[in-house]
Amino acid sequence: MAKFNEFRYELFPHPAYLPDLALCDYFLFPNLKKWFGRKRFTTREQLIAETEAYFERLDKSYYLNKLENRSIKSIELKGNYVEKQK
Repeated sequence: MAKFNEFRYELFPHPAYLPDLALCDYFLFPNLKKWFGRKRFTTREQLIAETEAYFERLDKSYYLNKLENRSIKSIELKGNYVEKQK
């Protein structure tokens, strides 16, 4: 806390976990699992290279827009859970 005060950071209260903001659970990891498919890796380096290739090809603006939209909804609802719109 001393460092936060020293650098004059403002701390905002927030829940430890907001499922509405956990994009990795819903978009990133399921798609990564599909990307790997039935691929097999014989070395750790191959796995790392394939994972890096996956992340390099992502359209990062898609994920940032999703996070921004969900963040705005969460703020508007004061942290309450956002049900998916039908």
